Formats: sequence, C-alpha cells, structure tokens
Amino acid sequence: MVFQSPILRAQYPSYKSPYGPKYHYQPNVAGWSIKQLTGLGVKSGAFGGVALFAVIYFASGIPRVQRDILQKIPFIGGNFIKEIPASDNPF
Repeated sequence: MVFQSPILRAQYPSYKSPYGPKYHYQPNVAGWSIKQLTGLGVKSGAFGGVALFAVIYFASGIPRVQRDILQKIPFIGGNFIKEIPASDNPF
C-alpha cells in the first residue's frame, strides 16, 4: 500500500505478530557481546594455563627455575630440593 503523505502513514501502526521474533537491543563492546567475551575469556584462560604448565614442565630441569619457582609450590616443592652429600663434594 502506497501512501501519499507521512500523515496518513502515522495513522496505521505496523502489525507485529506475537509469533514472530522478539528483537531487542543487545549491549556490545566493539561488536563482541557479553556472552562472547565470557567464552573467549574462559578459552584464553584454559590455553594460558596449559601453556604455563608446558613451560614449567620443560624448564623444570633448570636449577634457577627449581629454586625460584618450583621449590615454593606447596606439597610438591620438596621434590625439587637437591642436596649433595658431603662425600660427593670435591672441596
């Protein structure tokens, strides 16, 4: 239906079906919704945790890493203390 003027159009509201989609405003930050940011944060945290574990695992043979990081972890830190017996000390 074509209307001659905007005044005639204002008299007839558009029909909205009760069975149609319910559109509403969804807040976002640069196009990312809260749900997407939460999922991204959880996945990034999981990958970061695995990467941290891998780096510590591969560097666990380095004495400086053992002293500064691994010996300070509760319950397992005692496994990384290396005591040399006096019989093996050349001095």
